[in-house]
Amino acid sequence: MPENLVEVRNLVKHFPIRSGVLQRVSGQVRAVDGVSFDIPKGSTMGLVGESGCGKTTIGRTILRLVESTAGSVRFEGEDLFAIPRSRLRVMRPRMQMIFQDPYSSLSPRMPVGEIIGEAVREHGIVPPGEYRKYLAEVMESCGLQKQHVDRYPHEFSGGQRQRICIARALALKPRFIVADEPVSALDVSIQAQIINLLKDLQSEFALTYLFISHDLSVVEHISDTVGVMYLGSMVEMGNKKTIFEKPLHPYTKALFSAVPVPDPLVRMDRVILEGDIPSPAHPPPGCKFHTRCPNRMEICSREVPETIRYADGHEVACHLYSKEGP
Repeated sequence: MPENLVEVRNLVKHFPIRSGVLQRVSGQVRAVDGVSFDIPKGSTMGLVGESGCGKTTIGRTILRLVESTAGSVRFEGEDLFAIPRSRLRVMRPRMQMIFQDPYSSLSPRMPVGEIIGEAVREHGIVPPGEYRKYLAEVMESCGLQKQHVDRYPHEFSGGQRQRICIARALALKPRFIVADEPVSALDVSIQAQIINLLKDLQSEFALTYLFISHDLSVVEHISDTVGVMYLGSMVEMGNKKTIFEKPLHPYTKALFSAVPVPDPLVRMDRVILEGDIPSPAHPPPGCKFHTRCPNRMEICSREVPETIRYADGHEVACHLYSKEGP
């Protein structure tokens, strides 16, 4: 078994709802509600689900960009939530994030060379005498030319801006990167270039990714394992081949049925879900998905389903299945 670089256990993140003149806490938004998973070294875990299911919050909480409510995250065996901020600052270069919108995540007042190199100098990644050479090497690895170093973000296309964001993360010699919808704002042809770049960099630098996306075709192309989220909870998880060939949870099946097939002769068996996603501030009792599930049973509205793990590592949280097998 490969060694895990990241181990997430019972991760919880609730955001307070404040109301009234005194802004007293009147409720909680349960953005992430007890999620656990592992990411082996050098692999990619894809995290999928509808907008608002908590995917981005998981990525930000793992990196302590927002503080968790409960749970633990171990990175290289060290509990990130238990260490002081001084120690966290030392570890920061090894954990980086690529944000969804490449334009808003880049300072419009800084040239590309400064954007990529600012943290390199701050953390002393390379000696001052090697700084310019190192910057050029990183930019070249990400498909940027050395003459781009003095240009500003508004002078680049969307795909080039995302390459700048990737170069900024790569420059710190990270071991783990959270990629939050890194291609959703790009044209399809550019998406393929960025995905291939991420895969090439992973092979070259032994990177480990948490790849957050709502695009199942992209997740299938880049991921080794896949986790499916619904309303802050992980409803199904397993290796890519198992999840895509034999999905178990009704929600996963509904997601996959919405993926278009480029063949006019293939008949799509689309699963249409009823109603809207419930509010994470007031999730339904029992199984959170039962209000929209086509296979719901009486027990679903009363009891939270136990997560069942099968011998092949396939996990599902649904009352339809038993521990003996699907």
